[in-house]
Amino acid sequence: MQLSVELTLSPLQDNFEPTIKDFIKNLRASGFTVKETPLSTQIYGEYQSLMNFLTTAIQEAFENEKAVVLQMKLFKGDRSSYVPSF
Repeated sequence: MQLSVELTLSPLQDNFEPTIKDFIKNLRASGFTVKETPLSTQIYGEYQSLMNFLTTAIQEAFENEKAVVLQMKLFKGDRSSYVPSF
């Protein structure tokens, strides 16, 4: 089963950019399809391998910060080729 995931990482500190950049670089290096917007990052792949990767990536991001929030949306299917039709 294919999965599409939207992620927004929000470190609760003044110097938040390095944490977000490191998280996105980790996603980019994963080998999964990754798309970025100013508000979130989307990652696409096979359900089990993607969730295994995300579990580790999220744990690493959380271990490196005192306080951080991660918003995650899961969509069944590969939405990486979505193009608005309006």
